[in-house]
Amino acid sequence: MIEVRELIKDYGDKRAVNQLSFIARPGMVTGFVGPKGSGKSTTMRIILGLDAPTSGTALVNGHCRTVLERPMQTVGAMLDAKAVPGDCTAADHLRFLGRASGIGPHRVTEVLREVELSAMANKRVSELPRGMRQRIGVAGALLNDPGVLLFDEPMQGLDADSIEWTRDLMQSLADEGRTVLVSSSQMQDMALTADQLLIINHGELIMEAATAELIDRFHRDVLVRSPRRSGLTRVLTDLGATVRADSGGGLSVTGIDSWRIASAAAEHHIPLQELTPRNRSLEDFYQELTGINAR
Repeated sequence: MIEVRELIKDYGDKRAVNQLSFIARPGMVTGFVGPKGSGKSTTMRIILGLDAPTSGTALVNGHCRTVLERPMQTVGAMLDAKAVPGDCTAADHLRFLGRASGIGPHRVTEVLREVELSAMANKRVSELPRGMRQRIGVAGALLNDPGVLLFDEPMQGLDADSIEWTRDLMQSLADEGRTVLVSSSQMQDMALTADQLLIINHGELIMEAATAELIDRFHRDVLVRSPRRSGLTRVLTDLGATVRADSGGGLSVTGIDSWRIASAAAEHHIPLQELTPRNRSLEDFYQELTGINAR
């Protein structure tokens, strides 16, 4: 488990993280989402003990990472896939990392298989496409088989197949009971990857919600058009729906779904000219919430 409590990080007169508190629990993917420069990477570095907080705490399994008895066996991370040297092979890079914590070549072979890089283990990193280089960073995080994992922007710049592979891996790691914290500046990536969403901006947590619940909140209404508006309104109201007049002569219906509306209209022989579910985009909401890409 990762627990961040009232975390503050200042760089001179600039506050990068401001009173940030959250918990990332085992068995789920926690999405840490916010615009670039919002404090995600700084927070991850503090969790890993690479930066010291100005105040507050960041705990891994109840302890600061710097005082864990076996930190590399407890928490693994990929902060920058580009940090892998281009002139070495994938296998050599992982063997080098493994020697620092007593990991032998057998585990390197295992983790290369886990990230589906066995066939490219002896190719130079510089010769690999970006998605494959990203997997080497993931493999390094998994090398010590830790129970807590942090991935900073693991899907950035990847093609669709590599993004899907990364999503599947993140979920499979959580399904094994691990704590998985994944950052991204793209809401669409996290909405399809994470079980829990932490939305951060200007170093502050501005929303925390289960992904499924947040998506459900943005189903707004169903636009219905019929030449028998009053009759349809009575039928749908009797079913518990809320029906309001919509611009353009239609009806805005909430409280029941499109299938029930269509079934009720058919049962009462009421013709429909239009039946359109209208959903607010989660991405639009995210942009409004964080003030990015404002029109």
